[in-house]
Amino acid sequence: MATRFLTCLVALSAFTLVAPAGKPNVLLIVADDLGFSDLGCYGGEIATPNLDALAANGLRFTQFSNTARCWPSRAAILTGYYAQQVRRDTVPGVKSGTAGTRPDWARLLPELLKPLGYRAYHSGKWHVDGTPLANGFDHSYSLNDYDRHFAPKLHVEDGKPLPPADAKSGYYSTTAIADHAIKCLKEHAGKSPETPFLAYVAFTAPHFPVQASAADIAPYRTTYLAGWDALRDERWKRMQALKIGGTALAAVERDLGPPYAIPEALKKLGPNELNRPLAWADLTADQRAFQAGKMAVHAAMVARMDLEIGRVVGHLRATGALANTLVFFLSDNGASAEIMVRGDGHDPHAECGTGATFLSIGPGWSGLANTPFRRHKTWVHEGGISTPLIVHWPAGVPARGELRATPGHVIDLVPTVLAAAGLQPAATWHGRPVPPAPGKSLLPAFAKDVTVARDFLWWLHEGNRALRVGDWKIVAAGKDSPWELYDVSADRSESRDLAADKPDKVRELAAIWEKQTAESAALAAQK
Repeated sequence: MATRFLTCLVALSAFTLVAPAGKPNVLLIVADDLGFSDLGCYGGEIATPNLDALAANGLRFTQFSNTARCWPSRAAILTGYYAQQVRRDTVPGVKSGTAGTRPDWARLLPELLKPLGYRAYHSGKWHVDGTPLANGFDHSYSLNDYDRHFAPKLHVEDGKPLPPADAKSGYYSTTAIADHAIKCLKEHAGKSPETPFLAYVAFTAPHFPVQASAADIAPYRTTYLAGWDALRDERWKRMQALKIGGTALAAVERDLGPPYAIPEALKKLGPNELNRPLAWADLTADQRAFQAGKMAVHAAMVARMDLEIGRVVGHLRATGALANTLVFFLSDNGASAEIMVRGDGHDPHAECGTGATFLSIGPGWSGLANTPFRRHKTWVHEGGISTPLIVHWPAGVPARGELRATPGHVIDLVPTVLAAAGLQPAATWHGRPVPPAPGKSLLPAFAKDVTVARDFLWWLHEGNRALRVGDWKIVAAGKDSPWELYDVSADRSESRDLAADKPDKVRELAAIWEKQTAESAALAAQK
């Protein structure tokens, strides 16, 4: 069994949100490499009944964004700052990025909640500097092996390394992460029932390698034989009915491949692997079968994650804690077009989705997962940064099944939680001033469909850069590429570049981007 490796708004007026009595619990759930439209409640064909139920009894945000990459998003999710500001994405001349260490003042959410008596639990991916227990979590299961879903070699519970999981043990990453979360919540209910909790549940699914049980794959074995072109059209029709995704379906960029070229991986994966989203009609029968098999495993991973989320939510319901638990569900970046072989390598003769394979969905299926947008993880076009955001809080959000169109960003999660708990951010830390955080509380949008006021949203990752002010967005793919300009209210799929028609607007927004970039770098450089 998986667990053998684990020791361990009530009242609403026209304009006002009134918080419920008592501090809310917080359940923060993060998926890894999930596309904007992979969930059923966002138009996908994958069965996600538990997340769909949370959405039906809560809110779905339709213009929420991440940083386009895993570790910068996690830094922003847990601190409320842009990753560059806290040295967790690359800043020239400053030790930063995956090796960057946050400034002392950039504390994580569990530390911020400690003055209110919160206990905090971490289950799953970490990918933040330091360790969970040193950053305010009371218990942690940290899955630090991102190359295996069945038999991880690197995982730690409460700071103590666990033995590698045996491939025959029945271990599966998604189940193990949920097991630990439930274990912590059971202990909390038994020992600290009057104390609020933060449960941070960070799944590694559906990140590559695509691996899942045969039973979970079975319902999807033939689903994707229709191909990414036809299924993308079908998703878009459902999204239009749901009023999610903007006004148009972006054209497929047939010549755009993975963000990193790794020719040796393609050799290992064989002639049926494709690093371009070619027209499905042009593929051979063998290529179609191979590609459809990969996406069937991706779907199985998403469906299994939904089932495990259902177990966690079901435990909260059974203990009576769900009513005053503020639940968030989101993804750390858009679906990935990456193709590589790591870990234990890839056996081309093994059945797709087993632990002997190392497969990725690639750009064809990533384009489906990110419907209706352009591009993928690492890019800051909408396909790379757009995420579903489901919010469920019965005691604090009376709305049921409503959409929220306000633009938002993962930097907004910390201020939202603090506001829901009635806590003001600290102005100083150890006698030094704490820089103002850029995130905004989403509580006004919990009450009704309003736009949360802010000056801009800013992105930078690996030279890919963007800025949004109101409905205007500039974006560029790579540091040497020119700015593109889009009116995202009319063209969220970024199909009609207006840069040549409105050069003054480009210059205006580019000046704001440059200023924010310089200020972020200056903050990161401070001692």
